[in-house]
Amino acid sequence: MGLPAMFFAIIPLLSGPVAQLVEQRIENPRVGSSILPQATSLQIIFCKIDYFPWYFVDTKSNSIPTHVAIVMDGNGRWAQNRHMPRSMGHAKGSSIVRGLVEHCSHLGIKYLTLFAFSTENWSRPRDEVSTIMELFIKYLEKELKNLANSGVCFKVIGDISLFDKELQEKINDAVELTSRNKKIVLTLAANYGGRWDIVKAFQSWLKENPSSDVSLLSQETLQKYLSTSDIPDPDLLIRTGGEQRISNFLLWQIAYSELYFTEVLWPEFDKEQLEIAISWFKSRQRRFGSVSG
Repeated sequence: MGLPAMFFAIIPLLSGPVAQLVEQRIENPRVGSSILPQATSLQIIFCKIDYFPWYFVDTKSNSIPTHVAIVMDGNGRWAQNRHMPRSMGHAKGSSIVRGLVEHCSHLGIKYLTLFAFSTENWSRPRDEVSTIMELFIKYLEKELKNLANSGVCFKVIGDISLFDKELQEKINDAVELTSRNKKIVLTLAANYGGRWDIVKAFQSWLKENPSSDVSLLSQETLQKYLSTSDIPDPDLLIRTGGEQRISNFLLWQIAYSELYFTEVLWPEFDKEQLEIAISWFKSRQRRFGSVSG
């Protein structure tokens, strides 16, 4: 059975708008890949049956999220499942970032924000925290040139004043070197917490407006003082690792984000998993407090 014929055999079995085929002309596609060399006007195909999952994401669709934020959870468990020290999981997790950044850029995602280290993570074992900091330094040393040459604008949000001076300098150098790049904005949230962000925003506003009436402070004004004031709020928040909580990440910014939770551990969250999340996002009806039309 050819692929187009197989489509029409499967689609009637699916309920609701799970599968949508805009163009029937498909020649020589690769199943399980977003690459369709001879396909034309394919908006989205997403079929998932227990024994047969596959999908395609069209990079030209206007429903691709502009901003994706990810809670990268599951490094430690990935390592423990393989009888490795947790540090090996963090190393593996950091190694997949480049590929995901490149794929996000390929898909047309303009902003990618990764939760690298929270304000609460200082309570982890000292050797694990040290490993994370060392990996942060090694990542910047290894990837800085690639980030700059790939059009990636690198940013960091969070209180980096608590990091070692060497790490602070490398962060500042990377931010400066890539500041004029516009292909995609990669933001790492490091020593970051959503509550910290909101409190800091209010304190910054109050410092600039010491005699102002606090009751007149608007949401729009306060938002200008958040650490993410220069980028749009996330359209899609992804959390890997099976947990279904926000963990103090971008609390203000995700008010109307779509929340996607997956059992996949972060070191295994590859391009295919990213496309599954985006396909799910495209099936959502975003109303922003209104009603469907």
